Amino acid sequence: MKRTLLSWSSGKDSAWALHVLRQRKEHEVAGLLTTVNSAMDRVAMHGVRRSLLKAQAKAAGVPLWDVDLPWPCGNDDYERLMAETCRAAVQAGMECVAFGDLFLRDVREYRERQLQGSGLTPVFPLWDMPTREVAEAMITSGLRAKLACVDCKRVAPEFVGREFDEGLLADLPEGVDPCGENGEFHTFVYAGPMFEDELGIEVGESVRRDGFAFADFKLRLDRVA
Repeated sequence: MKRTLLSWSSGKDSAWALHVLRQRKEHEVAGLLTTVNSAMDRVAMHGVRRSLLKAQAKAAGVPLWDVDLPWPCGNDDYERLMAETCRAAVQAGMECVAFGDLFLRDVREYRERQLQGSGLTPVFPLWDMPTREVAEAMITSGLRAKLACVDCKRVAPEFVGREFDEGLLADLPEGVDPCGENGEFHTFVYAGPMFEDELGIEVGESVRRDGFAFADFKLRLDRVA
């Protein structure tokens, strides 16, 4: 099997990509690659605490490769840090980087360009899967997630913190992708077939910033080692 880094956002698509890759048995997922806002100590875009990210990696049984990004972070800084990470990955014996992208062609092409000449092959295990079917398969499998962030221009801020389930899918506004692939919402996964144990989490306060609503999740004290 090919040793593979998985781009890990803390959300359902990357978690489902881990599950699919394990089922196909062509790739050994040997690291979860995540960018973290170093000033906030949270996953970039999703706003999830690093402590929860570490708990996910432990539950998945896969080492965490967390890359600290400066804040603010320009595109040049981002690409420099990711190029350094790719070189480290090759030195560690990695052969591929997998992504949970579903259908955004421009995003896929950007990732492919960035990996050209790196020695790493991009892999897209969920590509072109119908998103409604993917969402329903996730829920049926036992994947459990909550909305960590919503784009308030597309989804009401009251949705943040809600469970990703059939009720949510039914309530999404018309035109919103069931997997939030256009950036309508982002999730945090706390249970599922890709984890050995369910993460005990609490939903804290919600905040609005720059047109987005974020929910603050914490590990329950009785579940902290």
